[in-house]
Amino acid sequence: MVQAYSVTQINQYIKNLFTKDRILNHIYIKGEVSNCKYHTSGHIYFTLKDAQGQLACVMFAGQRRGLTFRLEEGQSVVVLGTVSVYERDGKYQLYAREIMLDGLGKLYERYEKLKMQLESEGLFDRSHKKPIPSYPRRIGIVTATTGAAIQDIINISRRRNPYVQLILYPAQVQGLGAAESVARGIA
Repeated sequence: MVQAYSVTQINQYIKNLFTKDRILNHIYIKGEVSNCKYHTSGHIYFTLKDAQGQLACVMFAGQRRGLTFRLEEGQSVVVLGTVSVYERDGKYQLYAREIMLDGLGKLYERYEKLKMQLESEGLFDRSHKKPIPSYPRRIGIVTATTGAAIQDIINISRRRNPYVQLILYPAQVQGLGAAESVARGIA
């Protein structure tokens, strides 16, 4: 008979591999803060990003006491911590012990610059906005035609409102040409 491991056993095994790794136990990682959430427990959950990737992070309330500033969206930071596996979900993340401010992140600066440009062009003016209907009859979706995302959208839509018409605009959502492809789908 084949030796089969449980999900829990594999998650524990992988966590053990992470724990034994000297680099992952005391690592400095630089990135831009995104999706920053302060939980009622006192923990801070956030994502560190750079141009090509992202990493889930948590700073527990006990470690947070040493934080000398309020962590916010778009900040460029250097985080000291341990990369390990959250066994229940089987996902790895950075457990932050220290966070040092490194300025505003480049991604956030580009976002703010674009936002200001669009605002100066009047594109956020209320006169351009149309009310969102309480019960839409048609919904346009711009995404890749393959993959889990579109299937999730279709399944949830059918479950919540089977009468809505979904219109799919196929688009390349990753890599070179993705931005142009999505823009064509929106237009």
